[in-house]
Amino acid sequence: MQSGRLDQRITIERVTYTQTGTGDVIETWSLLAEVWAAVEPLNGREYFAANAVQSETTTRIRLRYLADLNVVDRINHEGTLYNINSIINPRSGDAELVLMCRAQA
Repeated sequence: MQSGRLDQRITIERVTYTQTGTGDVIETWSLLAEVWAAVEPLNGREYFAANAVQSETTTRIRLRYLADLNVVDRINHEGTLYNINSIINPRSGDAELVLMCRAQA
């Protein structure tokens, strides 16, 4: 991996759930890691769902290997939140990860 391509700062966040005394469940996102990455939008599309126009952007994010990352985490890049669809470990070398993500609407 060429470190010069990792020129954008991203925040990786992990969800935790807490139950209140009244039984309500509160979702809280906390910082897991802040790392350098390459954020590459791949494509976007618009479609109709529930009688409204929806938009969707697929993005590839490359970063150095992190053992603790999973698909329930999310990425925050300059205020845009991305859900992780898949995590790819190229050549199983534990050198880098490629995340296929979708921007939250």
